[in-house]
Amino acid sequence: MPTTGTHRALILAAGLGTRLRPLTADVPKTLIKVHGVAILENALRQLASCGVRETAIVVGYRSDAVEGVYGDHFRGMRLSYVRSDVFERTGSAYSMWLARDFLAAGSCLLLEGDVFFERAVLTRLLRSEHPDAGAVAPMSPLLTGSAATLDERGRARELRLNQKMSDALVEPLYKTINIYRFTAETLQSQLLPELDRTIVGGAHGAYVEQILSALIRPQGLQLGAVDCGDLNWFEIDSVEDLRIAERIFAPEQPAPEGQLAERFA
Repeated sequence: MPTTGTHRALILAAGLGTRLRPLTADVPKTLIKVHGVAILENALRQLASCGVRETAIVVGYRSDAVEGVYGDHFRGMRLSYVRSDVFERTGSAYSMWLARDFLAAGSCLLLEGDVFFERAVLTRLLRSEHPDAGAVAPMSPLLTGSAATLDERGRARELRLNQKMSDALVEPLYKTINIYRFTAETLQSQLLPELDRTIVGGAHGAYVEQILSALIRPQGLQLGAVDCGDLNWFEIDSVEDLRIAERIFAPEQPAPEGQLAERFA
């Protein structure tokens, strides 16, 4: 069970998934399967198993497919949907902003809808001593995308987009797994106002990481970094990413924990 009263989750799953075509020609990325389990279904299973009681899903591309598969309940967890009609030209921050009423109702987990992960990632995040926290893993040759630098207390000092292993040779970087936990106070006093400023200001293509980075630096958001580098997870953006995830989660030969670079480099 969550140790901080976090019984609600928001999943951002509106994107087109263009890098996964032709697999996403008829289905949204979040319904792509890893060994028979859709990326979204895996997330819902893990959330339900950790005591989450209510999950909202921001949908866009082929939203009818997602709603048709999962309906309004999953393993005792209530599901609701927030539709984006402009998913083709907006970023993840816009999707989060669309769900602002849900976020305003209390503490919440935030997940990107393209991460396939084992339950231990979620349980470790929920047990973290940091009230607001995100799951991370040390950068490796297989990982690209948003990453964080950390301070001496294990908190994010800065979030950066479009990072790769060569960037980590300059200073240590931790890949964001894009699973976060936020308290009601942080959502109401910091995240939601910054989302409003960004989206109402016209930056519809902004990413969640940019919102968080803007809050960390001048406004003092204390975002703890929960190291999950020894656990199994992968962000699936491309066909190659899908193949890596299939190897990590292969049922016949379970991958040893951690060391992604050594497993598949």
